[in-house]
Amino acid sequence: MQTTGWEDEFREYVRTRGPALLRAAHQLTGHPLDAEDLLQNALTKTYLAWERIEDRGALDGYVRRAMVNINISQWRRRKIEEYPSDELPEMTTTQPVAWGDVHEQLEQALEALPERMRAAIVLRYYEDMTEPEIARTLGVSIGTVKSTVSRGMAKLRAALGLS
Repeated sequence: MQTTGWEDEFREYVRTRGPALLRAAHQLTGHPLDAEDLLQNALTKTYLAWERIEDRGALDGYVRRAMVNINISQWRRRKIEEYPSDELPEMTTTQPVAWGDVHEQLEQALEALPERMRAAIVLRYYEDMTEPEIARTLGVSIGTVKSTVSRGMAKLRAALGLS
């Protein structure tokens, strides 16, 4: 089967940018297998729109936006898996973090955050988006973005023993 020039261009884009996009997907989902699924879905949408995308320099943004939109759609479809309880879980103490372990512990702390909170933090600090951009992307108010990021950062600091 013969391929067209744009199909080869798409394959090259996925080959060169795939690892970075997978890292972004992992930051959004918090789970490696979910990240692979999310990226695959976003790349499928990108493939279908490839000929309509005129600015090739904006491809990463297009794919990241697709990942965020797909992830939000999945949140909305998901049933509630956690229920409130009258009893608080047993408290744990955290030991000071060795600098070599900080990255791994940060990843674990990010994975422990609720999905919308994790998405807001990733978009703000990993993707360097402004609060209004995050609000538009997540479909929430700017005030919600500010409070969500603030609470998320507090949880991350506490998880890393930095509070």
